[in-house]
Amino acid sequence: MKITSPLPERKARIEIIPLIDIMFFLLAAFMLASLALIHLKTIGVSLPSARAHTPAFEAAAINIDVDQRGDIFVEHERVSAVELESLLANQMQKNTNAPVYISGDRRAMHGDVIRVLDIARAAGAQRVSFAVTVEAARQ
Repeated sequence: MKITSPLPERKARIEIIPLIDIMFFLLAAFMLASLALIHLKTIGVSLPSARAHTPAFEAAAINIDVDQRGDIFVEHERVSAVELESLLANQMQKNTNAPVYISGDRRAMHGDVIRVLDIARAAGAQRVSFAVTVEAARQ
């Protein structure tokens, strides 16, 4: 004698919605784990040279040099920090998109270069770059 079920017979099927939920959970877990692996610590580096560079010359560029004593030079003329502020403010009023190139001596103090960078940013300079020399290729 065969006993039949009162429920109709249905074929088994795989539900995709729970699988999508699991995949999103794994994606979020891997993203959080990868962010936890990034160390946001600083290390000492030597910045004055680079192996390759793209020469960019623009007539309206403002070249600022910082020597090892912390003296500031604009176009080979020594200026004080106050004079640099007014000079950059005047230049930024004329051309708001003028590039500013800061080059520091290899022995210049980091704080002196950052002080010049802060003055340039306060004057409204949007395009500020650090000038480097090309290091000879090692063989």
